[in-house]
Amino acid sequence: MNTESMPGCAEMEKAVREFVAYLHTTKDSSSNTEVSYERDLKKLAAFLQEEQGISLWEEVTAASLQQYRKQMEKEAYAPSTISRKIASMKAFFQYLLHCGTLAENPAEQLKAPKTQKKAPEILSVDQVESLLQQPDRKTDKGMRDSAMLELLYATGIRVSELIGLRMADVNFRMAYIVCTDRNKERVIPFGGTAGQMLESYMKSARSSLMKEGESEWLFVNCQGHPMSRQGFWKILKGYARSAGIEGDITPHTLRHSFAVHMIENGADLKSVQEMMGHSDIATTQYYMNLNVGRMRTVYEKAHPRS
Repeated sequence: MNTESMPGCAEMEKAVREFVAYLHTTKDSSSNTEVSYERDLKKLAAFLQEEQGISLWEEVTAASLQQYRKQMEKEAYAPSTISRKIASMKAFFQYLLHCGTLAENPAEQLKAPKTQKKAPEILSVDQVESLLQQPDRKTDKGMRDSAMLELLYATGIRVSELIGLRMADVNFRMAYIVCTDRNKERVIPFGGTAGQMLESYMKSARSSLMKEGESEWLFVNCQGHPMSRQGFWKILKGYARSAGIEGDITPHTLRHSFAVHMIENGADLKSVQEMMGHSDIATTQYYMNLNVGRMRTVYEKAHPRS
């Protein structure tokens, strides 16, 4: 079915765009949240149009959404993914209710599946050291990869923030980077090793990768274009395999490891919270709990009277 020709489809898409604009201006949400919500709601709209012939949000019922939930389960979506999509629906329909578009919220009784929260993968200091040694720093690509990995671990920033860094965001004299998300800005220091790798990359490797072009972005790929999230994930997974690190290693693994290692070495929660950009210190407290759990495991294995 060609959903673009269906009456009302444009109205559904318009409502989604207005909701995303509302998140941006009123809720000061992150760009990642906005992209995620918009993608989730567009997929919902496509299902409603193609499978149920619904072309207006006012026609959606609780049964319609339950059917969509069953379809996601049938397609073997992960419980965490279904939970996120349900959260998107709940927020969107609550917005439509608030705007007066709907008389009642069809997502109000929609239940998210129970998920068992998996503890994040944390690398040991030795594993991180092995990972950081993998790039061949005699090549332009290796020098760039080394700078990216060192900076990611040195600052604990998100991969979106790493690839979003501009040349102007790095202050070498004071050894810090500036990360900006909407109108929120935070300054994060980096250590000597990350600084050296960054300087080496910028002095020689970056200009070679740029192929005489120009770019405001700090990290570029081998074609001189801005590094993508997918490109960096592929790079990281390759080095993790070379280092013999098992498990599902992602850029967020280094972020988690940064937080735990900082706390292990005496950093206070407030400082870690500010560096990581957590709005709620309870999020940072989670890493303290992880660290306590790790220490308990080490104690029970090593102490003769444990």
